[in-house]
Amino acid sequence: MLLDQIKQAGDIKKIDPKDYDELASQIRQFLIEKISVNGGHLGSNLGTVELTMALHLFLDLPQDKIVWDVGHQSYTHKILTGRKNGFDTLRKLGGMSGFPKRKESKCDSFDTGHSSTSISAGLGLVKARDLLGEDYDVVSVIGDGALTGGMAYEALNNAAKLDTNFMIVLNDNNMSISENVGGVSKYLNSMRTADGYLELKEGIYNTLRDIPKYGDPLVAGIRKAKSSIKQLVIPGMLFENLGVTYLGPVDGHNINSMIQAFKEAKRVKGAVLVHVMTKKGKGYEPAERHPARFHGTEPFIIENGLPKNKRVKANYSDIFSTVAIKLAERNPKVVAITAAMPDGVGLKRFHNIYPDRFFDVGIAEQHAVTFAAGLAAGGLIPIFAVYSSFLQRAYDQILHDVCIQNLPVIFAIDRAGLVGSDGETHQGIFDISFLSTIPNMVILAPKNKWELSDMLKYAVTLQKPVAIRYPRGEAYDGLREFREIIETGKSEMIYQEDEICLYALGSMVKTAESVREQLKAKGHRCTLVNARFVRPLDEQMLVYLSNTHKMLVTLEENVLTGGFGEQVREFLDCETEVPLRGMQKKAKVLNIALPDEYVEHGNVELLKQELGLDADSIVSRILQELE
Repeated sequence: MLLDQIKQAGDIKKIDPKDYDELASQIRQFLIEKISVNGGHLGSNLGTVELTMALHLFLDLPQDKIVWDVGHQSYTHKILTGRKNGFDTLRKLGGMSGFPKRKESKCDSFDTGHSSTSISAGLGLVKARDLLGEDYDVVSVIGDGALTGGMAYEALNNAAKLDTNFMIVLNDNNMSISENVGGVSKYLNSMRTADGYLELKEGIYNTLRDIPKYGDPLVAGIRKAKSSIKQLVIPGMLFENLGVTYLGPVDGHNINSMIQAFKEAKRVKGAVLVHVMTKKGKGYEPAERHPARFHGTEPFIIENGLPKNKRVKANYSDIFSTVAIKLAERNPKVVAITAAMPDGVGLKRFHNIYPDRFFDVGIAEQHAVTFAAGLAAGGLIPIFAVYSSFLQRAYDQILHDVCIQNLPVIFAIDRAGLVGSDGETHQGIFDISFLSTIPNMVILAPKNKWELSDMLKYAVTLQKPVAIRYPRGEAYDGLREFREIIETGKSEMIYQEDEICLYALGSMVKTAESVREQLKAKGHRCTLVNARFVRPLDEQMLVYLSNTHKMLVTLEENVLTGGFGEQVREFLDCETEVPLRGMQKKAKVLNIALPDEYVEHGNVELLKQELGLDADSIVSRILQELE
């Protein structure tokens, strides 16, 4: 097989050009087979096979640098840099990451995972190259979806000032451009980047500028007229107006066409954008028909694309979806917002039923939050559903635009806690810490699916900023009989005894049940309290628990620093120093949380065992502290 000849970076250049199509076919088949077993990002990778091959044929890796925006589409790049065998452990604990990782290969020039960062990072590499007097090419690859992020335009605006080469490849798998426009653009591209044209253009401009008084206005007039003509025939004038040379569109499945475009782009002394058209999911019919479903897929049956593991029980996103629709049905002021994740966060059905009250703002979390603030200021009740990991991109907007004005924006924070296979960039383990620093923010976490429903209903009536964090995966349906009315800053007593108190938040209530059973079997009397609120804390309950228990154990799925447990400890420490609320004695406090570090990819249950957040590990720690 041709694929077996690829053992390290540069080996693709040994392949006969007549065999490129066959190699592309083998790569696609390899990806389908491996991802069908382990899961992963399929559609984006199938669509960029030829694009990646063309970049590797044009560039010399690892000397030259490719920055993959987000990194979902980097699987072919990993194959072509000698990591084919790593796909057996793709996204598994201790195995190969699904994203570019500098520590994994010298051919990965920048770690990515979140959207719209590649142009900024690439520009930084270019300036570092020039300042250090080094000589290599830098290419940032960004998708049309990632280009909706404002950070990409900030970087483009900055890149326009460059006077050395920087190539940006726009991987466009959504927009179609006609043959005629493509043909005219192809002609103009080759003419505008030819050596003679570039030299002539600069020579004319420099001569005109030397004319006293009239030189600069003449140059400006010519540029303006030239731009007006280009507006008629060049689809990339948005980029040209920013000061970035535009080339394209180019067929993203024609390797020779792309290599030619890259050669032309390299002639440009400045930032140049090559517009490449690709088809997401190319080569696998189910992925072509359902690209969203195969963006990030679980293991599937190759013959029909259906999941191998059929989901029986609803997950938390499903529960949120159902409740959000009911809230909108009862209250016409309820609207929903997503940042390009309607399927992931469970808002697809909401969109179908209430299209005028649903807003997909694209990959633009900062805009989403301030847009929500505007909706709230206008009298609506916006629910912004977002992954925990992506909400941190909008910290300033939450603080400045929502919470200072105390606006009733509801943050439905999906994937809070460990998410598993996507690794460091996607683990939702910091939201409690960064949201807790913001005055006016109310923060809750449900113990089960019934409480998620109750918390959303509560949030709609509160008229304040509210964040509700809930985990990825199957919604817990235990403890249904415990369903006290939600009151601001009030926790829920589930089981009451008098030795050890397990004060658990959100997803950790389920774990605390197992911990309690194990401790009971060893003769210990255990109270279990569902904390419900991170902010405001249930101070009255904490004083009572501290007075009546030997040990108070906080449990949360967040990092320790700035987390729920640290806030409980700080309150009790202050209460001991200045006892204003009836503190008589102080229980020993043990904080169970995630370590203050980035957590790599792997199965969630295995990660919990490794990080000491599973029931057995927690019991061991409690017993150690008791001794």
